[in-house]
Amino acid sequence: MNWKGSLNFLKPLAKITVKSLILVLILSSVVFSQQDTTSEDKPDSIFVMAKSPWFAVLQSAVVPGLGQIYNESYIKAPIIWGAAALLIYGWVYNDDLYRDYQELAIQNPDQYIRFRDFYRDQRDLFTIYMGLVYLLNLVDAYVDAHLFDFNVTEDSFNNNPMLNLRINF
Repeated sequence: MNWKGSLNFLKPLAKITVKSLILVLILSSVVFSQQDTTSEDKPDSIFVMAKSPWFAVLQSAVVPGLGQIYNESYIKAPIIWGAAALLIYGWVYNDDLYRDYQELAIQNPDQYIRFRDFYRDQRDLFTIYMGLVYLLNLVDAYVDAHLFDFNVTEDSFNNNPMLNLRINF
């Protein structure tokens, strides 16, 4: 008796069986899922955020760092102010050198035009960096306001921080 020939009919049967089991598992999880009856589903326990993300963004748009103060992230505001001050200083420094070499390039264009172009490019890069710091300030204020209510509690058994996740299907 040829074993290979007799086992060939089991391959399609095994595929059909596996597909049927997967289909039954998927359908049973959909049909027999339990309803969550915790108090979170009741209308009287609606979650209200403590901080408004868009208000934090608006404050940071008007005065960079103010949204971080609103979100009680007090250490971030001086960091933003320091980064902005450093970038503004770099921009002013490169702009002054650009203007100096621009005047010199008028008198002797062959010698000073490279320096003028270099400092103009540096000034433009500092402009881009300032824009990025401003946008990151806004994004940080928005995300920090969203995560203001996020709670990481300690496990009372071993005093390690734990993160509670809940996934509903």
